[in-house]
Amino acid sequence: MQRHLYLDIETIPAQRPDVLAEIREGLQTQLAADIDAICAPGNYKDPEKITAWMSCEGQAKAQALRNTFDADVDAAYRKTGLDGAFGQICVIGWALEDGDVRAQHCLEWARPEAEKAVLVEFAATLTEFIPRSEELSTTVIGHNVAGFDLRYLMQRHIVNGVKPHGIIGRASQAKPWELDRVFDTMVQWAGIGRTISLEKLCKALSIKSPKGDITGATVWDAVRDGRIADVAAYCAGDIRATREVHKRLTFA
Repeated sequence: MQRHLYLDIETIPAQRPDVLAEIREGLQTQLAADIDAICAPGNYKDPEKITAWMSCEGQAKAQALRNTFDADVDAAYRKTGLDGAFGQICVIGWALEDGDVRAQHCLEWARPEAEKAVLVEFAATLTEFIPRSEELSTTVIGHNVAGFDLRYLMQRHIVNGVKPHGIIGRASQAKPWELDRVFDTMVQWAGIGRTISLEKLCKALSIKSPKGDITGATVWDAVRDGRIADVAAYCAGDIRATREVHKRLTFA
């Protein structure tokens, strides 16, 4: 009999100072180039008018670029949270069948070994709950789990030097049609290459939305503000909603 492992992860931007420094340096270079590229309109021929334009409108344009620099750095930095090369996992939520939902995380998320500790604990707990004889008969289920969660998990396992549980490794290599390995609720609803948010799908199926004051876009803000436990609760809510969606999609 096939067993179901519901999975979701929450991620945060890179916690390495060198990554942030590289982002800032690159955008500073781009800022300088953009300012140097500012020039008067092509129909300006009089040198005095060109000089006047540069000292007024040109300077205003340059200042406007400088004013958005910090916001541009922050936006670029936040994007690293979606990149398994540098972003980090702060919560791993999962549930086996209709069992209790777990959201494994580290309260001291900022310490260097926090992510590694969560990965080690996750792999060890799966080993405890799922016998080796049942690995091939366990399907990983999640929303966008094939396109994001599983790949990200594998990348962070590699970066941290932590061997993933066999179920995770097997599912991460699955094709979209290998439903015995992975069942992606987004793919099964929207189709390969198309998307739908979990919140919208829940609304379509009259399932209570898991979203509250924390969303995927604000996870980092909440973690940074010391609300890692709230993020874990938010992740657990996504697991419960995904489980209900899966049951509806499979008429279970």
